[in-house]
Amino acid sequence: MRAVLQDRYGPVSRLRCGEVPVPQVAADEVLVRVHAASVHPDVWHVVTGRPAVLRLMGSGVRAPKEHVPGSDFAGVVTAVGDDVRAVSVGDDVFGESLPSMQWVNGATWAEYVAVQQERLLPMPTGLSHVEACTLPTAGIIALQSVRDNAKVAAGDHVLVNGAAGGVGSLAVQIARADGATVTAVDGPEKQDLLRTIGADHVIDHTRVDFTRGDDRYDAVIDIPGNHPFAAIRRVLAPGGKYVLVGHDQYGREGRAVLGSIPRMFGLMARSAVSDQIPKASFSSRPKLEYLRELADLASAGRLRPVIDRTFPLEDAAAALEHLASGTARGRVVLVVTR
Repeated sequence: MRAVLQDRYGPVSRLRCGEVPVPQVAADEVLVRVHAASVHPDVWHVVTGRPAVLRLMGSGVRAPKEHVPGSDFAGVVTAVGDDVRAVSVGDDVFGESLPSMQWVNGATWAEYVAVQQERLLPMPTGLSHVEACTLPTAGIIALQSVRDNAKVAAGDHVLVNGAAGGVGSLAVQIARADGATVTAVDGPEKQDLLRTIGADHVIDHTRVDFTRGDDRYDAVIDIPGNHPFAAIRRVLAPGGKYVLVGHDQYGREGRAVLGSIPRMFGLMARSAVSDQIPKASFSSRPKLEYLRELADLASAGRLRPVIDRTFPLEDAAAALEHLASGTARGRVVLVVTR
């Protein structure tokens, strides 16, 4: 089968397309013919090996342990293991191949991927493969941020900083679906996109610093982390929650070695004395629960990914470069099988 291959860390231009064996399924696994796979920042980080600390977190010190990048996928089931009951051959499915963190390669940038049955679900009603493949990684982070950490409820006023990105655009829609009034912050070229995804109010960060405004928010979901907590605290309502996602800006701004980890640990320590920062937790709900919530929201028409551009599998390097440029208006996707 065709697959994108990564032999070592470095510039995305080193990626190449090659031939590898079709994976064999274990008793609890499903073989999926991949139709589309998402291009998201965590893939860029593993391909480039930046921040360098990820190499010590399971990816591989000298080179990636898994040589095929990718984690999110959507496609058609072509074989199932003996213990699989949830899906059948011919089903359209979507999911994420990784069992835990995203800073490792998950082998979805290929014509076929073998994944455990608890890593996928039937595809949401009304979504294409291209749309569905963008939900898992970004959607899980968005759900954790909005529902688990910020505990957004109906009537809350929520601000999403970096709202046009993969996580941000889903966070806006999830908060709106949960009954919140949402203010979305991003660049001038993305203001119409913010309105399209349902934001009640939009802010152009090049013209307005939201941390100096008069509005107060019950939750601030901060994807880029480009403001210190001391500044954001000024716009939090009493009892408001601050949730940092911590986009590492593709290794820029001094984050090439440790990324956002130092700031995360600082906030974790501060959460012991501040109710505005959710308490640190190293456990979360099973990923399948999050996938079900995403599928339910999408099937009900309350969540819809925005697609900026698709690339063929052979142009994976160009897709990552486009993502890292910051100009994408919506999600970037590799189309593997048409």
